[in-house]
Amino acid sequence: MSTDTATRPLPAVDDVSRPYWEAAARGELLIQECPACGHRQFYPRALCTACAATPEWRTASGRGTVYTYTVIRQNWSEPFRSMQPYIVAMIELEEGPRMMSNVTECPPEDIAIGMPVEVWFEPVEEGLAIPLFRPVGAG
Repeated sequence: MSTDTATRPLPAVDDVSRPYWEAAARGELLIQECPACGHRQFYPRALCTACAATPEWRTASGRGTVYTYTVIRQNWSEPFRSMQPYIVAMIELEEGPRMMSNVTECPPEDIAIGMPVEVWFEPVEEGLAIPLFRPVGAG
């Protein structure tokens, strides 16, 4: 199973998400936390989704568990066709928010809800890396 992120569509970095992507390029996973109410959220937003205050960035542990997943066995678009089969999962981070990513270094038949995973970052171009997850201890 290849991750082949070098040829997949890249994220559109904007002013709200720029700190997240800059941290990912350094190998650091960020989430947002509201200083007013303590709510933690992912994906990056300009306002807290609980109280509308301005969120701050916090470093996440990069550890979590598979909340749910699917194994993609058919996708006719490149580069995804050459990656098959691949796992798309919702990861529940230790800090609370959930994020969608690929689980790599794991045969599709071994993925399971509740599996502990850890983040790793695949560089795709200068200054940009994609956060992916793998089973704890696989790297």
